[in-house]
Order: sequence, then structure tokens, then C-alpha cells
Amino acid sequence: MKIVNGSVFLEDGKFKDVDVVCENGSITDILEQGSSTDSDIVDASGCYVIPGLVDIHLHGCMSFDTCDGTVEALKAMASYEASHGVTSILPTTMTYPEETLTTIARAVKEYRKYENASSGRATIQGINMEGPFISREKKGAQNPKYIQNCDYEMFHRVNEASGGVIRLCDIAPELEGAMDFIDKAKDETRISIAHTTADYETCMEAFKHGAKHLTHLFDAMPPFSHRAPGPIGAAAELDFVTPEIICDGIHVFPSAVNMMYKVFGSDRLIFISDSTRSTGLSDGEYELGGQPISVKGRLATLHDGTIAGSATNLYDCMLTAINEMNIPLEAAILCSTRNPARSVGIYDTVGSITIGKQADFVIINKSDLSINNVIVRGSYVNS
Repeated sequence: MKIVNGSVFLEDGKFKDVDVVCENGSITDILEQGSSTDSDIVDASGCYVIPGLVDIHLHGCMSFDTCDGTVEALKAMASYEASHGVTSILPTTMTYPEETLTTIARAVKEYRKYENASSGRATIQGINMEGPFISREKKGAQNPKYIQNCDYEMFHRVNEASGGVIRLCDIAPELEGAMDFIDKAKDETRISIAHTTADYETCMEAFKHGAKHLTHLFDAMPPFSHRAPGPIGAAAELDFVTPEIICDGIHVFPSAVNMMYKVFGSDRLIFISDSTRSTGLSDGEYELGGQPISVKGRLATLHDGTIAGSATNLYDCMLTAINEMNIPLEAAILCSTRNPARSVGIYDTVGSITIGKQADFVIINKSDLSINNVIVRGSYVNS
């Protein structure tokens, strides 16, 4: 396959008029544009060619959820995501007991063993374990019934069941045993501060112990203020911390997203969808983490009004960031591709258009940024 005549977004974060050659699911060459006699040509005239998007925080879509704990659910999620330009994903758990989390982990392990090479579906790169080591006061849409203190041995057992691919693990650092948990788990997974009441000092201590990530900026954490900067202030101060933010236009006010872009820059900020099983479906009643949710448009809430994940995908979130939050196109792409891939240790294979990496592309119309084609591992995705 050779993608020709497009404006290609390269690893340096700039567009360049080049042709991209792919063989056996990988990028094999990047050439100056010119005539070609290849038989398998993708004409990207009038289009941008960008890397496949990487969503490291999504719960579900199309009536399926990570916590269904089945390969069938993972297949459906991976198919939907690929059709919307998201070619690598970390299915994300909710707060559940060890038995349930282990079932989910085993399903992901099975999927990765037999299904990841299947044509037309996003690559499942591992798991984002959101809960159960979180604060009751900042539980958000998590089920309080299963919240517990940090337990490394429990985490390690679940991670082993997954084949060692829990790439993110959320904790509230104020919990009993949190710092010891970070000390033990930091070389096994990336630790993220999440669903927390922690102040600035506690977060700084957690980062000193080895936490390196911040889950959905602003949501389920103390707000930033000039006398109590909290998790956001601590994360901003340390260049190695990667913050993620939901750009659905519901969770965070547009100007606040733009402000976080200016604070953290296009080198660190990560866009996520936090999508639920309602994504891709009509308004109505759904479920998240064992609790009923109502969906109307892009808004998903528990019955008490608490925002409960999103009802959109990462590509649409990226467009919202560009169109409603004044994030430059190039920066928005980096926040949706390179930054998430780099944060969870998969940037050696995905996240940029680079020779040797997986042949994942989204070909989008320059005029309105609508998706023209999606290619995963060198094969077309049927939308």
C-alpha cells in the first residue's frame, strides 16, 4: 500500500507533502511525492494524513463496556473505535471487586492473544485500571460499594491475569498505604492520581514516590486555587507528569481546556474520551459500573445528576478541542496521538507516522476535518 498526494503529519509535529509506503502492516518508507506505478494506491488528494488516534481512557461504546468482561464486548468496542479513527485503545475498568477485575483482565489477555491482528479493529494495547483505590468523597460515577484502600498484592494478581498489560492504575494518594503502593507498583504500571481529595503536598509526595499521571483534569479532584493549588498545581510543576483531559464540551468548560493547553503545552497534555456504553447510540437509559445513567446528547449522568463519563469518541473530542476550545490542529493531533502513546509506553509502535511503526492512519478532508478513510495495520476499516 502507498498513500500518495496527501499532507502527512510527521513525527516532528508538522505537515509535509510526502508519500507513505506500507508493507505487512508496518510503515516501510516515507518518500518525496511523485508518480508511482504501485498497484495498491491510496489517493489522499485534498486530505491530511494523520496517525491513528490513541485513547487511553474509555469505558465502552455501542452498548458494550470493558466491565462486561468478554471478548465479544472488546471486539465491538475495537470495531467502533477504529471506524472513528481511534486505532489504539486502553479499555478502562470501573471500581469493582478483585473477582470482576480478574475476569476483565483475562478477557483482555485472550483478546490480545487471538484478536489483535484482526482486520478492521483498533489494537487493544492493555488496560487502564480506574478504581477501586479511590476516595469515597470524590468517587464521581464510581460505585462506592467496592472502594477500598490501596492493595499492591491485589493489583499484582489482576495484572498477572492480564498478561502484565495494566498500563495505567489510578489511586487516591491520601488513602492508607498509597505511598507504599506507588513504591511497589511504579515499575509495573504507570500510576495516576485520580478521584482524590489530596492536597498539593500529598500529590507532590506521590509524584516523588513515582506517580507520573493525572486522570481527567478538574474532574473528581480538588479545584485549583492560588492558596490551594492541589493536584493540578502539583502536576503543572513537574515536567514528567502527564495530565489527561476530557474534551467533550461537557466535563470541562472550553476556556479551561484552552488554559490547560497553555499550562501543560502540546508536549504533555493528553485528550481522552472517557466514553461509556452509550457512545454511538441514541439518548436513553444505560449502565456504568453497575449504576444506571441517563444520556441526552453528549451529557451522561447518574440519576442524582453526577456526570458519568461521556457519550462521545476521541476523534469527536479532538474536533471539539479544535473548533470550540481554540486548540491548534497540530497540537490537538499530538494530544490525541503521540502524547497518550508515549505516556503508557507504546510510542515505539504507534502514535506517529514513522518508519517501522504500525501502519495506522486517519485520512481526513482538509475542508471540514471529516474522516475520509481509516487504515489499521495497513488495511482499510469499514465505517
